[in-house]
Amino acid sequence: MNLPDALLLAGAGFAAGTSNAIAGGGTLLSFPALLAVGYPALTANVTNTVSVWPGYLSGAASYRPELKGQRDRIKALAPTSAAGAVVGTIILLTAPPGVFSALVPFLVLSAVVLLGVQPRLSAWVQGRQARKGETMAHRSIGLHAATFAGAIYGAYFGGGLGVILLGLLAVFVADALQRLNGLRSVLSLTINTVALVGFVAFAPVAWSAVAVIAPASLLGGFVGANLARRLNAKVLRYTVMAFGLAVAIRLFLT
Repeated sequence: MNLPDALLLAGAGFAAGTSNAIAGGGTLLSFPALLAVGYPALTANVTNTVSVWPGYLSGAASYRPELKGQRDRIKALAPTSAAGAVVGTIILLTAPPGVFSALVPFLVLSAVVLLGVQPRLSAWVQGRQARKGETMAHRSIGLHAATFAGAIYGAYFGGGLGVILLGLLAVFVADALQRLNGLRSVLSLTINTVALVGFVAFAPVAWSAVAVIAPASLLGGFVGANLARRLNAKVLRYTVMAFGLAVAIRLFLT
C-alpha cells in the first residue's frame, strides 16, 4: 500500500467513524475508499466491517450518559440484534449479493421517510400500546421484528444502518432522540461485532487496510458522539435525515 492510498483510507476511516457515531452512513464513506484503492467488492465489504468496528465501540462508549436507565432496553434488544446479525452474516458469506444489494437504497430511503414522520407514527404506536396495556415498548413484537430485519441488513452491508435503527427506535420507543441515539449506537455495535467475528473467521479480510482505517475510525467515533450530543433534538433529526438522504442517493447512483 502506497502513501496516497493509506492517506485516503485513513481519512475515510475517520469520516466513517464520525458519521456512524452521529447518525450512521459511515460505510458509504469507507467502502468506496476501499474499492478506489483496488480491493474487490467482497473483500472491501468485509474489510470495511472489521475496520470500522473501533468507531462503533468508541461511539457507544461516548454515549454512556445517554444510556443511563436503558439497561432493560439493551438487554431486550441486543439478543435480537445479534440473532439478525448472524443471519445477515451467513447470507453475505453464502448467497449471491445481487438481489439484496438492489434493495439497499430503498431500505435507506425508507428509513429517512420513517424518521421524518416519526412524531406522528410514534404517537399512534404509543397510543395503541397504552390501549393494550403494553407499557414496555422494548418488548413490542413489532420492534423486535423490525430490529431483527435491520440487523440482517446491517451485517450484510451496513450502509445507513444507524439511520434505519434510529428511525425504528423513534417510532416504537417514547424517549428523547439523544437517548435513542445512544441505544442505537449499542445495537449497531452489537450487529457489527457479530459480523466481525464471522468475517474474520470465514472471509478475505485485508488486514493492511484494517491497520490504517481502524485507528482513524476509533478517533472519529469519539469526535462524532461528542458532536451529536451538542445538537438539539430537532437539529439532530434533520442531521440524521440529511445523512440518510445522502446515503440513499449515493446508493442509487452506484
